[in-house]
Amino acid sequence: MSALREAAMTSKAWPFEEARRILARFKGKAPDKGYVLFETGYGPSGLPHIGTFGEVARTTMIRRAFEAISDIPTRLICFSDDMDGMRKVPDNVPNGAMLRENLQRPLTSVPDPFGEFESFGHHNNAMLRRFLDTFGFEYEFISATDFYRSGQFDATLLRACERYDALMEIMMASLREERQQTYSIFLPISPTTGRVLYVPLKEVNAKDGTITFDDEDGTETTLPVTGGNVKLQWKPDFGARWAALDVDFEMYGKDHSTNTPIYDGICEVLGGRKPEHFTYELFLDDKGEKISKSKGNGLTIDEWLTYASTESLSYFMFLKPKTAKRMHFDVIPKAVDEYHQQLRAYPAQDVARQIDNPVWHIHHGAPPESKMVVSFAMLLNLASVAQAQDKDGLWGFIRRYAPEASPETHPDLDAAAGFAVRYFHDFVAPKRVYRLPTDRERAAIGDLRARLAAWDGGLDAEALQSMVFAVGKEHGFEPLRDWFKALYEVLLGASEGPRFGGFVALYGVTETIALIDRALAGELAA
Repeated sequence: MSALREAAMTSKAWPFEEARRILARFKGKAPDKGYVLFETGYGPSGLPHIGTFGEVARTTMIRRAFEAISDIPTRLICFSDDMDGMRKVPDNVPNGAMLRENLQRPLTSVPDPFGEFESFGHHNNAMLRRFLDTFGFEYEFISATDFYRSGQFDATLLRACERYDALMEIMMASLREERQQTYSIFLPISPTTGRVLYVPLKEVNAKDGTITFDDEDGTETTLPVTGGNVKLQWKPDFGARWAALDVDFEMYGKDHSTNTPIYDGICEVLGGRKPEHFTYELFLDDKGEKISKSKGNGLTIDEWLTYASTESLSYFMFLKPKTAKRMHFDVIPKAVDEYHQQLRAYPAQDVARQIDNPVWHIHHGAPPESKMVVSFAMLLNLASVAQAQDKDGLWGFIRRYAPEASPETHPDLDAAAGFAVRYFHDFVAPKRVYRLPTDRERAAIGDLRARLAAWDGGLDAEALQSMVFAVGKEHGFEPLRDWFKALYEVLLGASEGPRFGGFVALYGVTETIALIDRALAGELAA
């Protein structure tokens, strides 16, 4: 056994813990189908959001961890429930009136409000695939519409007819009494209006594989359950899909967790083996509310990628999946800097610590070298004081601080500089509030200016930090964070900031003296 595989068998990293659980499912032997099947589901009722990406990213991390401890082949399916009826009009798409006219029709039968694709479902599927392809995920895409209409689901649907009573028994236990009166696991698609109908069934004929119901105009209608004429309600659909595809692993959000016994029961009644599950906590917006596709709150994938790299988003997804996390713009800088801290730590770690490091899972065991010689937080502050309009405005400072760096040799730093300028202008600049120093702060900042004017230690960030630290101590700041908070608020217009010595080294001693002069003259707070 290799050192990596040996370490992986005891690793406490959550992808390896899940991978070992999947391996135990097969007792180390390949399943009859010859591979382990991972699945993620997607409800394309609105534009894909970051939670959707998170499922695929995290499932891929578990898949790669499994491949590190086993030689059994794997597949990953991304399944889109695009045959679902459109129940409400999303807030964040155009042509709402047109969409309202198509309520309850399958998403792949609703015209695309953007006018670009065959349907709204096709549009949202394309957006999902584009996002996933941006990250280089290896996956196979399945559309529920194709799955139902092509006959791939027919055998399972006919079995659902045969075992209708057992399936209904599972569902009835979870429904209120009034809902029980009209509920059926089958939803016919009206041959006259094309809408997905939530109507009671008059008959389920297992022999013929048909259902009978009253259509919207009152006409008694009989349809085969095969060929895309009906779809399953979403909870039975979940379990039936597991049975039809022989799924071995699927993760989903905490809001699904109470349904797990239903999904499992449906799968088993239909002759399948329930998969292994992983339940993650939900993403919250800046107000602490659950992120919703239809509301469009929280961050989209495109928005994150406007201000930071794909790897930083993957890093955020790796962290504590069973803890609810705020998913808003203010988490981006921290994620970027922590990701690069982990990259820098990786080469010096032994195998056991490397496979516990998030970057092993983000980069499938081959993380690159970090070239971020300046932190993202520092770049944001530099953009602020330099009044930079683009990344070229930062590179003059970066080259002086790190002469070996260039956009060509440090592409991640070059990209981060561009992201930082954009982030600064959109989120930092509008919130900057400079203040005048108190008398004690003015005396201390004046002392700092005098020491900088006499400084002959070059751009040594640690030496500068020690000097700034000493000034605060000599002027009686207790705790010392009050001194640094004063520097940030007076000189940078923010209550938090980078290590100030590092900032001086990057911005320049002469430039920092000029910044202090402007602050003490009241120009910044004006």
